Amino acid sequence: MTTRQATHADSWYSENPQRLDTELSGWLNAVKPDAKDDYNPPVKKCKAIIAPHAGYSYSGPTAAWAYKSIDRTGIKRVFILGPSHHVYLDGCALSQCKTYATPIGDLPLDLETIAELRGTRQFSDMDHQTDEDEHSIEMHLPYVRKIFEGQDISIVPILVGAINKDKEVFFGRILAPYLARDDTFCVISSDFCHWSAHSTETSLFEANRIIRGTRFSYTFYYPEQPPSLQQPVRLSRATSPPMSLSKFPIHESISALDHEAMELLTLPPSTAVQAHEYFAEYLARTKNTICGRHPIGVLLGALAVLQREQGRSLGLNWVRYDQSSKCSSVQDSSVSYASAYVNY
Repeated sequence: MTTRQATHADSWYSENPQRLDTELSGWLNAVKPDAKDDYNPPVKKCKAIIAPHAGYSYSGPTAAWAYKSIDRTGIKRVFILGPSHHVYLDGCALSQCKTYATPIGDLPLDLETIAELRGTRQFSDMDHQTDEDEHSIEMHLPYVRKIFEGQDISIVPILVGAINKDKEVFFGRILAPYLARDDTFCVISSDFCHWSAHSTETSLFEANRIIRGTRFSYTFYYPEQPPSLQQPVRLSRATSPPMSLSKFPIHESISALDHEAMELLTLPPSTAVQAHEYFAEYLARTKNTICGRHPIGVLLGALAVLQREQGRSLGLNWVRYDQSSKCSSVQDSSVSYASAYVNY
């Protein structure tokens, strides 16, 4: 048993406690919904959120909209599901640490719950290096510590691998009884479209540092606002840009692509089972580089159990969307960020 250090502090976010606390408070206080948004945080019976995990200078303000949704009343345990960026994992993995450090206060792990999950023999264990290398969970820790400031909570971090839809359903069923508890909350870590013409051998500048070995070369482009009779294309740096770029810029195409997924994931009108199916079909068709697609799939698997077997009335609503930059040419790169809350 040991402590996982805040390894991305001072690069992806501030390691200075006062500065970090001030930044988090500022982003949370800046959440000012319009009357037309039909969003009045904190949201009653909010039991989960989807929020981004990039450097705070990029995604911190967007994540605040999800965290502002949280009704903290009675919460004692927070599950945090994040995708694996550094190791291949065909399953889900648990931390072997006792505590996760943040600059604004440590977060104890719920060792009893983790032992129960480990007892199912369906989870592997992260080694300490993998735990500290991974940012998808760490980037949520300061926000969790800030939102639940002064509350006695513990966390259950789960690293989600490149699992198929059936395994998402399987792990969702395991987690469903925990997420059904009144004292349990769930954070789903996901960025949205990673748009870039760079190959896997190049690097993407994000979060004030170079991320080595980016795993995407994705240039999906809608020539006009979908739905449309015009087929999407893959832009290339080697060919002349299409004429449609002047009327429908790349960043608008990216937004349309991401909002297509967001609409499919919205509950209602779909059921959780339908949303999971629609989302899987969408990913197969567009190959959108939503890095938290598998944690989202596990969430949908759990929500399906709560909806079908416990009769829970579900809501999943998106409250914020942004991009790290507005791509106008194929040489540009961007990452998209979206925030949602789930209530039931």
